[in-house]
Amino acid sequence: MPATPRDLFQQMRQRWLDHPASFIGDLLTDDAVVETPFAPPGHPTRFEGRQRFLDFAAPQRAALPLRFDDCRTIAVHDTLDPDTIVVEYELTGTNTKTAEQSTAAFIAVLTARDGKVARWREYQNTLAIMQALT
Repeated sequence: MPATPRDLFQQMRQRWLDHPASFIGDLLTDDAVVETPFAPPGHPTRFEGRQRFLDFAAPQRAALPLRFDDCRTIAVHDTLDPDTIVVEYELTGTNTKTAEQSTAAFIAVLTARDGKVARWREYQNTLAIMQALT
């Protein structure tokens, strides 16, 4: 039986918390659409295709001076589409340069297809993220 959207979120969550963090590229379909409508100025808000997303995200992630310490799931909401969920969560991380710990809130809409993430739309608290990185 293919992974459900809830299964996929749990796998994503675990990988974010791995030390060092594992990337989630293999959890995405080849034609995955990844959207971050509230991305910081100058950053793309939409990626069509796993490879386009990975080409942008992998170097960005590698350059982050941040270690994720916790991912607290606040709520998971089912939708009328059984392949789509809405997840409210918080990521807590430590800035590896300053040793300061911060938490940022997120909401993600995940759609699964054939056991992988076909669409990932994430609403991020960009101000909290920017503050955590300084």
